[in-house]
This record gives sequence, structure tokens and C-alpha cells, in this order.
Amino acid sequence: MGILSFFSKEKKETLDKGLFVTKQNLFSKIANVILGKATIDAEVIENIEEILLTSDVGVQTTFKIIESLKKRVAEKRNIETSELTNLLKIEISELLIGTTNQTDFETPADKKPYVIMVVGVNGVGKTTTIGKLSFQFKKIGKKVVLGAADTFRAAASEQLVIWAKRSDVDIVTQSAGADPAAVAFDTLQSAKAKNADIVIIDTAGRLHNKINLMNELSKIKKVMQKVIPDAPHEILLVLDASTGQNAIEQCKQFTTATEVNALALTKLDGTAKGGVVIGISDQFKIPVKYIGIGEKIEDLQVFNKTEFVDSLFKK
Repeated sequence: MGILSFFSKEKKETLDKGLFVTKQNLFSKIANVILGKATIDAEVIENIEEILLTSDVGVQTTFKIIESLKKRVAEKRNIETSELTNLLKIEISELLIGTTNQTDFETPADKKPYVIMVVGVNGVGKTTTIGKLSFQFKKIGKKVVLGAADTFRAAASEQLVIWAKRSDVDIVTQSAGADPAAVAFDTLQSAKAKNADIVIIDTAGRLHNKINLMNELSKIKKVMQKVIPDAPHEILLVLDASTGQNAIEQCKQFTTATEVNALALTKLDGTAKGGVVIGISDQFKIPVKYIGIGEKIEDLQVFNKTEFVDSLFKK
């Protein structure tokens, strides 16, 4: 069992604080809708639909939630408004793709080094997420090596070097404009030589040409597989939750370009658009693995959907 394998009181408090604005925008409005009403009627359901839509849950996902609510109301007449919270918690939990028991940053023991390729557009918090992940892995005793394969922006490598120092982990860099695949290759070779546990590869965040993006990511994967045949084990797409529906569009682009199998949602603190987590999880059926809920290096949590939903509905 890892050091962080329980959801501590401190982590719950951090999650509650990080989701405060979303709670105010989404679930406080729902509370106001049912204020003074004894049972759930058509007007209540209509108002809930409007709240979900304006909270960036998304049209498709909102429709699923509302249709299910209507069905439950039809099956059991005169559902009291006091039951609405539990009904919504059930509906949202079923739509979220994520763990209900993992709360630590452990990785599979049979994959060493465990290779994570991180993708996402510039400005979503990709470099910051890599830095925070490195810190958390180092905290539980893992040896981490970073690969600065976003060579198109000199600032990207510089920022990653800063995070590597803060997290006290190794990093492999090359000059600006170097072949990203070559950086990834060198990083994996270095990680194997150092008997590292975790490798995290940063990639360029350009999205202006999907074909180029697809070709570039495919090349990086093929080159990495010359060192570790089944690499990367995880392709982590970082999305900025505060951009709402734009994050959904980015998810469409990147899931077309490469085989994304994990999501990280950043900047949930301070945004009213945290409902987008529900929509993205439902639409793409990709597990949300990490959420960023603050600026401090500790403010990255493993996504636990039970704790997430409980926090959203906490009074």
C-alpha cells in the first residue's frame, strides 16, 4: 500500500476547496430550483436541464441525465425533492469513467520503467502537470526521468528543467529544434541505464495541423518502442477544464491523432466549468486519471470519482 493510498482529510478539504466555484455554479443553483418544492415535477427537471447545459456538462451528457431522471420520476411518482441529490449523484457517478478505489500515484509493478507520453495543446498546464506528477512519484520513492521532447518551443524545455529541479528528478534535454523522437529515445535509454521507475515524455502542443500532429506522435511512439517494445504504457491527454466546451473539442482532436488512454483535467480550482469533467468522461469513455485543483506543487490529485461526486454535492 502506497503512502498516499488513502483519501486523507487534508486531501478531501483540498478537493472541496478546489471545486468550490463549480459547486456554486452548478449544484447551488440546483438547490435553489427545488427550494420550496415538495416533489420533483416537470418544471424542476426543465430547470435542472438548463443548469447542466450552462455548466458545460455538454448537450449529449445532459440529455442522458435528464432522460434518466424523467424515467425514474415516471416509474416512481411523487419523488420528493430531498431524493434529487442522491438521484443525481447516482446518474453522474455512472457517467464518470474513473477509479473508485485508487487514491495514490502508484504504477504497475511489472512495467519498469513505466512510460507516460503527455500530450495536449500549449497553455493547458501540460508542463505544470508533468512537474506535479514528478513530485508525487518522487514523494513515494520512485525514480523519475523526464524527457523534454517539446523541442519547438525553447521555453517548454526551460520550464520543464525548472520543474525537474523543484521535484528533484532527472531530465533529458536537447537543443531547440532537435528531433522530438530523438529526445524520447535518449530519455528511455537513460532511464533504463539508471534503473528508473517512471519516464514522462513531454510533447509539442501544436494543434493547427492534425496530420502533422498524428505523424509526429506516431514517430515518437515508434522510436520509443525500439528501446521499450510496449512503450508508451500511458498516453495522458492534459485538458484545461476552465475552457469548457473547447476542452471537449481538443479531446476530439487528440483522440483522433493518437491512442489516448488517460486524461488529466487541470485548473478546476477557480472555474465554474468543472461540469465539463462529466461530459468529457461520458463522451470519450477514457478514464480521468488526475485533476489539478490548485497552483501548489501538491495540488494534483488522483481522480477518485466517488470522492469527486461527494465533494460536488457536499453542502
